[in-house]
Amino acid sequence: MLFNSYEFIFLFMPICVFGYFVCAKYLSLESALGFLVFSSLVFYGYWNPKYLVLLLFSIGFNYCVGGVLARGPERRKHIILVLGIAVNLGFLGYFKYANFLLDNVNLVLDTHWNAGHIFLPLAISFFTFQQISYLVDARQGKTREYNFLHYCLFVSFFPQLIAGPIVHHKEMIPQFMRAGNLFPKWSNFAIGVSIFAIGLFKKTVIADSLSSYVSPVYDVGGAAAQVDFFRAWGSTLAYTFQLYFDFSGYSDMAIGCARIFGIVLPVNFFSPYKATNIIEFWRRWHITLSRFLRDYLYISLGGNRKGTYRRYVNLFVTMLLGGLWHGAGWPFVVWGALHGSYLMVNHGWTRLLEVLGIDPSGSMPYRACAWLLTFLAVVFSWVYFRAPTIEQANHIVLAMLGASGFEVPAGILARTGALGAWFAEVGGEAAYGGGAVFVGNFTWVVAAGLCALLLPNVAQMFNNYDAALYEHPGSFRDVREVGWLNWHYSNQWAAAISVAFLAGVLTLSQVSEFLYFQF
Repeated sequence: MLFNSYEFIFLFMPICVFGYFVCAKYLSLESALGFLVFSSLVFYGYWNPKYLVLLLFSIGFNYCVGGVLARGPERRKHIILVLGIAVNLGFLGYFKYANFLLDNVNLVLDTHWNAGHIFLPLAISFFTFQQISYLVDARQGKTREYNFLHYCLFVSFFPQLIAGPIVHHKEMIPQFMRAGNLFPKWSNFAIGVSIFAIGLFKKTVIADSLSSYVSPVYDVGGAAAQVDFFRAWGSTLAYTFQLYFDFSGYSDMAIGCARIFGIVLPVNFFSPYKATNIIEFWRRWHITLSRFLRDYLYISLGGNRKGTYRRYVNLFVTMLLGGLWHGAGWPFVVWGALHGSYLMVNHGWTRLLEVLGIDPSGSMPYRACAWLLTFLAVVFSWVYFRAPTIEQANHIVLAMLGASGFEVPAGILARTGALGAWFAEVGGEAAYGGGAVFVGNFTWVVAAGLCALLLPNVAQMFNNYDAALYEHPGSFRDVREVGWLNWHYSNQWAAAISVAFLAGVLTLSQVSEFLYFQF
């Protein structure tokens, strides 16, 4: 079920919270954790009960492998780890990439192999990566788990099961075992509900409203070929902010749900569109995935330990595979290659400045230009992330560069006087109809952009109440007082959160799946 659904908000979540604390009070810790595992499996199986078969097998298999890695003979641990990772990647590869691979083999060899219909289990990428990290940590002696129930909860805890944040075992289990979390706390309820309400507002009011300007360009086959400059930019910017508010809204709701149980999840987004370079962008966007790719892929490839050339190659390969992780399609590969190239250029530029002894970071004009360049690079990459084919993505990119002409609704041009006349003189064309859509598109884009760029994020707003876990506390210089937008216990904030929650509930009728569920 969706976080933004009546079933979750008014049925599942209240029953889950009530049952958990009743079990903790009248039975035992283990019974409360067991109830939470059962509820999480119901939450996951609600989509399709057959998904549970793979999830339960994955949990059982990785628990057994992790146990061997923690307690087995040292001489066999490396082989067992490789086997465990191979099985996890094998399942991920079959369910997510088998048809993609066969389609490309058929295209190259002119064959007609067919694997039939393969259903894609929900969240397989997320729980697979999470358990691979557990196996690696177990091999390195960083974590041990001898209790199957606890391990089940680590993997299946419903707030972060479907789309993250991707968590580490050592982050979660100590919190579940904390005695103080066995009793309901009004502070946790207030903070958790407030964060959830903000996330719900971001998802249903902002992201879902933007979606209506994205689909007509990206989802209609062949339509991109006729898209002009303004429509291409309007749709792509709408998707840029839709994706952010959709996924960061989901992460906020996950953090809010977990906080009601006294559990603090890792921060997953930290105002990424405020970044002034691509390196900083990836420190702020989908932070837990970036952490996984860095720790278990980039460093495993050698990181920056084998010279500059290998460092750049490792960066590129990491992002290429990160793109493929998001989906079985060539547009995702192109998206990953773009960000790999961006990172290589960014590191090269940083190194050049160091060699020249130049530090322009204190210059406002430099920072403004750096932000604009970073934002535009990210926006162009999102075209390939969203478009169903590379051909359609290329059409949209060319339109954004002006290759498909410039059109403005005639009704708008008629009201612009001399500006409209100049627009016609330089080759612009008047389009008939669509004025309301044109205005609505750019109005929503500007409003969403101002929110993303000027307002603090949830981690900042709730920083005084430990809203999220940070890998390195203090790593974000922006975690500070944000004036009147610092959340605190007050009637004013209660009213504001109530309005946000009510607005979110009233817009549930336009329910759409979270964009990252497909990954």
